[in-house]
This record gives sequence, C-alpha cells and structure tokens, in this order.
Amino acid sequence: MSAHAFVSANLLLAYSAYFVGTASPGPSNLAIMSIASTFGRRAAFAFAAGVISGSFFWAMLAALGLSAVLTAYTGFLVAVKLCGGVYLLWLAFKSGRSAWRPARRASSVETTGQPDTRKLYARGALLHLTNPKAILVWMSVAALGSSAGEGTAHMLAVVAGCLCIGVCVFGGYAALFSMASARRIYTRIQRGLDAALALVFAVAGIRLLTSRV
Repeated sequence: MSAHAFVSANLLLAYSAYFVGTASPGPSNLAIMSIASTFGRRAAFAFAAGVISGSFFWAMLAALGLSAVLTAYTGFLVAVKLCGGVYLLWLAFKSGRSAWRPARRASSVETTGQPDTRKLYARGALLHLTNPKAILVWMSVAALGSSAGEGTAHMLAVVAGCLCIGVCVFGGYAALFSMASARRIYTRIQRGLDAALALVFAVAGIRLLTSRV
C-alpha cells in the first residue's frame, strides 16, 4: 500500500465526512460524556471502546463489500432496526430514571458502586451493532473513499484512517469530561443533562422504529 493511498482526495473526503459525523453531538457522544462525568475516565474509556468496536465491525464489512450483501436482505435490516430501537428506548428509560434521582454531590469519582467495565463495553458496542443506520453510513464513507481500480487494500486505508479519527474523538470526549472541573459542572446540571439524554435516546429510538430503513 503506497503512502499516496492515505492522502488522495477521495480519502480526505471520506475522513472529513467521518470526522464531522463522529464529532457531532449524538447518542454515543452524550452517553460517553455522562458516563465520564459520573464514573470517571476508566468507565468512559470502556464505553468508548465498545462504541468504536461496534462501529468498526460495520466498517470492516463495508470495506470487504459484505455490508451491501446484508442490506439486500430486508429482513436483516428490519431485525437490526427493531433491536436498535428497543435498545435506545431502554437507554432513554435509564436516563430518565436517573434524572429523577437527587443530584450527586460535587466530589471525586465514587470508589463504590462503579459499573462493570465489561458491561459498559458491551453497552457501547450494542449502541452501534443495533443501529442499521451505522451500516448505511459506513457504506457511504466507503463509497466516498473508493477510487476506480483500487482494491481491498485501499478500502482498508479508509477504515484505518477513520479508526484513528474515532479513537481520537471518542477518547477525547472520555478524557475531557472525566476531568475534575467537568465533573463539578456536571453535578450542577446532572438532572437536566440526564433528562436531555433521555429525550435524545427516546427520539432516536422512535425515529429508528418508525423509519423505512
């Protein structure tokens, strides 16, 4: 694979599109922000790692051309859509329940009641694995980065570059919002933020369940 593969116009376009989509506020970023502010950096990185893993599962399928095969089967997309919609509504319920609880005290991250990092990783992965739109997004990114006459190696360059971007963006959210200053701010707006997060998850879940994807 030549160095030119990483700097071609098509690849830069794909990288830019992925960065904008990844860095923009959404369910994944808001969830990372909430977990980082509540439980600290370790928990946030575990969730972010799950998000990245789920996202790049679809990325590899897109790079290998398998996602187009899967999307040809309507039943597959419907099943993923139903699972994803129900999962988002469940996250909305959890966030809404948290919004009704008394706000946490402004203090260091608690050493007790820490969530299992493996469960957080699984939750992050499910957020993307159960989202049929993630499949279509990666197909679009793959199309933007493709060039005539280029093979699988070129598409792997697309995935590798986007992987680096994803790690920086999601990891950046986890690191930034787990800082002591961010946690202090979070304790003051916790209930409002959890309510907003519940609304985002609920709207995303309903839109997913009622979409034609």
